[in-house]
Amino acid sequence: MALRGDGQPDSQLPARKIQLLLQYLRQVGLDLKSLTAGTHLTADQMLSLPPGHRLPASYYSRVYSAAAQRIDSPLIWGAGVGSESFEVMCHSMIGALTLGDALRLATRFELLLFKINRYRMALIDEGTDARAKLIYEIDLPLQGSPLIPTDWERGRHALAMARASGLRTWHSLCGWLIGQPMNCIEVRIAAPPINKKYHNALAAIFNCPVYFDAIETALYFEPDLLAHRLVQTRRSLEEFLSNSVYHLITLDDPSMSTSQAIRSLLSADLSKRIPSFSEIAAMLYMSESSLRRRLQAEATSYQAIKDEVRCEVAMDRLLHDYPGLAPLAEMLGFTEVSSFARSFKKWTGETPSNYRRRAMDENHPGNLVR
Repeated sequence: MALRGDGQPDSQLPARKIQLLLQYLRQVGLDLKSLTAGTHLTADQMLSLPPGHRLPASYYSRVYSAAAQRIDSPLIWGAGVGSESFEVMCHSMIGALTLGDALRLATRFELLLFKINRYRMALIDEGTDARAKLIYEIDLPLQGSPLIPTDWERGRHALAMARASGLRTWHSLCGWLIGQPMNCIEVRIAAPPINKKYHNALAAIFNCPVYFDAIETALYFEPDLLAHRLVQTRRSLEEFLSNSVYHLITLDDPSMSTSQAIRSLLSADLSKRIPSFSEIAAMLYMSESSLRRRLQAEATSYQAIKDEVRCEVAMDRLLHDYPGLAPLAEMLGFTEVSSFARSFKKWTGETPSNYRRRAMDENHPGNLVR
């Protein structure tokens, strides 16, 4: 399996998807050589591959992100992913407690910038309907836009693609925020259909019926979804934004990491009492049996995740903002310092005191190599 630059496994895409992106960027006048500098293949090499050949998804991400930084016009694809306004909006959302709170903040943010970006998302939840909806609007003259070349083969479907890509971005972003797929009732797109293959691909991504030629572009879902807690933190957001296009591509895959969601929940609440397995299941809106099956499929357990998080926090606190062994042990859910010390040695091979002493000695200014 290919690895990304950070050493993590890299998802793969058919070459055809990257080829379409490269062909489009060439037609809008961008230099493909500079856009593909972050990959191990040149643009010509990627364009010459068989359409079904598998390429790392990070290639698509790097090319898209590089292009987003070079395009002066508003990014009409993917709800502005890769732009500064998208990053600022995500930072405004991450402090919210629930998905509903986050989407309401995003609704206000996008309305403020609508006259500049010409696209926006809005949450519609009046509390009186059996369904909530997330609408996506784009008010841009797609015909004649510098981002819609007159000879582009997909130009006649630009409106459908722009609106569908906006919904896909928000669908994936919502799923990332709550640590599980966003279950939709139906999806409607205010544009003519493209073809059966494109329709089926969208239906597989959203996992619900998709209708074109609708009066609005929207995701419809159960209102209860808005009460789901955000499981991401400012730290995980920084990592997400460092490669947002890649993450949103891979999040189209419904097999999202439940263990990562639990890690985020524990990290956020570790200063309080560590929740039980049943409480974690409730936070994720799952039954205990469903949560257990998901963790088994990811080859882990709640106890293993707890230990990983507690070990990471313990090592960090021993070196920064150290409260003392007793308060640290209590914060991590241990009733006695001796129990914490035994567990820490099991995790790291040394006692907390030895770990702190050794690390402090190694980082002492007098020991630094000049």
